[in-house]
Amino acid sequence: MVVGVCRLRLALHGVFSLKEKRGIIKRITARTRNSFPVAIAEVAENDQLKSAAIGFSVVGNDGAYVNSVLDRAIDFIEDLHLAEIIDQHIELISL
Repeated sequence: MVVGVCRLRLALHGVFSLKEKRGIIKRITARTRNSFPVAIAEVAENDQLKSAAIGFSVVGNDGAYVNSVLDRAIDFIEDLHLAEIIDQHIELISL
């Protein structure tokens, strides 16, 4: 079993309230969850207005498959143009 974990730090431009931020994060997480077999949530920087951190994971039998899903999910989030990815960290754990 291989577990893939990704943490993204996002910059949010043009956001003036936490309500707006929550809406953007909700759209990103819902669309990603609907498009890929991942568990995803906001994991840090909850009270920061201009930045956010989201984490997502995927489980599979093949490391190449897990890595591919993570990479495609990152590209998908970037292509949404709702936030700018400023940092990313991917880890694959074989159990």
